[in-house]
Amino acid sequence: MAKVKISQVRSTINRPKRQKLTIQALGLGRIDKTVEVELTPQIQGMINKVQHLVKVTEA
Repeated sequence: MAKVKISQVRSTINRPKRQKLTIQALGLGRIDKTVEVELTPQIQGMINKVQHLVKVTEA
């Protein structure tokens, strides 16, 4: 599996609870925090749900 870097670029203030929980599940929580994860179908689905809040780059 490929690795990707996910960075949070927008705040979760005034976002639905589901999006806030997805950000937490990805290991994020504040702006400019970055995590490196394996790109599995589950992670890809989470990224798609919050794509307007994160930036994804290849690791």
